[in-house]
Amino acid sequence: MNRLRLLALSSGLLALAACDNPAPSRLKPESIPLAARPAAAPVVSPIEWDSVGQGFAKDGKPLRTVKLWSFDGSTDGFVLTGGEALPMAGPGLKLTNKVRDPTLRSPSGLALDGSIGNLVIVRLTRTRAGGAWDGTLFYSTPNHPEAAGFRAVAVAGGNPPLNQVTILAYDMTALAEGGSDWTSSVIDQIRLDTDDDIGGTFVLHQIAIVQKP
Repeated sequence: MNRLRLLALSSGLLALAACDNPAPSRLKPESIPLAARPAAAPVVSPIEWDSVGQGFAKDGKPLRTVKLWSFDGSTDGFVLTGGEALPMAGPGLKLTNKVRDPTLRSPSGLALDGSIGNLVIVRLTRTRAGGAWDGTLFYSTPNHPEAAGFRAVAVAGGNPPLNQVTILAYDMTALAEGGSDWTSSVIDQIRLDTDDDIGGTFVLHQIAIVQKP
């Protein structure tokens, strides 16, 4: 009898401990501390921008473009929550972060097939640092909103240096969290987090969703 009571007590303690430690996938994106976010290494991207063909290429071969935003005199529907996103005199979108953890979102209703558009490319210039670089890419689908359990980090081009055009590549077939959710979903909207603090400024040249070669 005593042994049965001990087993029951142990089971109860384990259940209580599990309740005190919620799964990370249930956390909101904003609740992920920077120390817990995978640091993006400053790896040179093998992808380049083809100014003649007006598209991205890898090893000189054009990548199949599913969606491309070029910010030529327009915001292209992107909104920076916690800052300003203003078109420049020439092509490009100037981002100015005015609060902690600003968030740049694409237009919603993209209706993109994640199994085809499975590589997200961001070409930007970091003109002023405002705290630590974040660089996490979140997204939403008709089945779920933005969440910490569905996110990607750059596999190339992370932590952009100042005043240098940088290409960030996000392999959506290998999410930091979310498994195969992107490739099995219709993508409604994407969100990019840049610097985590006030004062960061960027020029956003292009964002594209392409098919991996």
